[in-house]
Parts: sequence; structure tokens; C-alpha cells
Amino acid sequence: MKKNFVSLAVMGAFLAMGSQVALAAPDWSKVPKKDLYVFHPGAAPIEWASGKGDHSGASGLKKGEACAGCHIEDGKLSLDLKRLASKEMEPKGAPKTMSYPVGVQAAYDATNLYVRLTFKAPGGGFDHSDKDNEVKASVMFPNDKVPMGDQVGCWASCHKDVRTMPGADEKKTKYVTAGAMDLMQWRSGGGGKAVDGTVSDKRNMEGGKAGVTAEGAKAGDTYTVTFTRKLAGGVNLAAGKAVPFGIAIHADNAGGRFHHISFGHTLGLGADGDVKAAKQ
Repeated sequence: MKKNFVSLAVMGAFLAMGSQVALAAPDWSKVPKKDLYVFHPGAAPIEWASGKGDHSGASGLKKGEACAGCHIEDGKLSLDLKRLASKEMEPKGAPKTMSYPVGVQAAYDATNLYVRLTFKAPGGGFDHSDKDNEVKASVMFPNDKVPMGDQVGCWASCHKDVRTMPGADEKKTKYVTAGAMDLMQWRSGGGGKAVDGTVSDKRNMEGGKAGVTAEGAKAGDTYTVTFTRKLAGGVNLAAGKAVPFGIAIHADNAGGRFHHISFGHTLGLGADGDVKAAKQ
């Protein structure tokens, strides 16, 4: 089977931390915040989660159920974090903090979607391979052709043969086996960088089409990262729609799979969703 590989491109958006974005930003004090919990997944790829392992929820996924349906109760994670931190699931070494909340806010207008993440990035990680970036914050939107994209979120791009997985190809990055995902990423290094990319079926490096910009700031021990992207381009977003998405945080100079991820959630633009975007 042909495999579809990640394509990323840095789009030249170098933004100083704490700088002002020349766009009509929302009044975030009036936008509701939803805490979504991220966790360290260990070396558990989508193949393991979907049936090529001893994951008890694989049968539910095959029936169309979502990961969040089993693993989120009253807004909190219901996971065996001790097992995820064990040598069985994390042979290299688990971080000291296995899970923490990320506050998510969203708003939209006729042209743009705005997403704001607020979190305390923990130390105590095993991997410190990204020397240039203390923190990276990512949001991914799978389109309707990504297998199980609406069930597992960005986990659909995490495979057993990608770099940093045990025994994998260190030249392979994230990919999906069909469809595409829009990726927005903010990187703390070099004054802050915004990445606008597409995880898809092409080996060549390819930029995203959403015109993503981002700004990030740290106050005390709390990071605030704000993304702005066009509604059109890539995964089309529109009023009255709910779209799947996932978030990931690389803290403490972590690289590759040594991140904390969310389960798949939904973002509603004038529609019901786990996170509801406020209309501006």
C-alpha cells in the first residue's frame, strides 16, 4: 500500500514572543475557555490503538466509536497513565508529568479562525533533542478522507514506522494513509515561528494554504499561544460546521513522539462541539 507522508513548510512568519499581530484579534476575555487534557502517549502508534496490539478499545474504534468516548469522563482523562509510563509502552523513558490541561478558546469572523491555547509546559521530560525550541504547540485538522480522523484526531498521523518510534526509520515523519491534515504549529525558538503545513500523501515538502500566523508569550510559568488562519484553504472551515481537531504540546525541548497529545475533539463554528468558537 502506498503510504502518505507528512509535508511541512515554514511560511516565513517570524513573530517575536509577546508581539502584536496586525489582525483584528478577538476580545479573549469574552470567549469561553475549555480545558482539554493532553497526555504522553508513549510508543503507542495508531496501529496499536486500532487493533494490531492488545488495546481493548480497538473493537470500539472498528465500530465507529471515538477514543474520547471511552477515555474522557466529566471532562477528565480516564487512562492507565502508569501503564503508559511503563517500559512496556515507553521503553525510552516517560516524562515526570504524564498529563496536564490545556485551555482552548476559539473565535471566528467572516474571514478567519482564531485559536488560543493556554498551558503550563512541564519540565522533567526524557527527551531534549530539540535544542532550538523549548516549547512547540500544534493544532491539527484532519479532513473527511483521513481514516478514523473524526475518531482519533491527530493520532491518525502517528505510525509505528516514523522517527523516534522503537526500531523505526529515522527519516520518516508523520503521515496519513489517505486524505490530509492541516497543521498549525508555533515554535518558541528564534523569536517564535509559525508553521503552516499539510500532512498528506506527498513525499515532497509542501506548505499549507491557510495563511497561518501565530504569536506566543510566556508569563510566569504559563504560555499563551494564539493562531490565526483563513477559513478557506486546506481543510475548509465554515459557519454552521463542526470539524475534528487535535492538539499536541512538545515541552522541555522534546522532539518527535516525546510530546503530550489530546484525543480527537470537535470544534464548532456556530455549531455544537467540544470547543465552541465564538462569532465575532
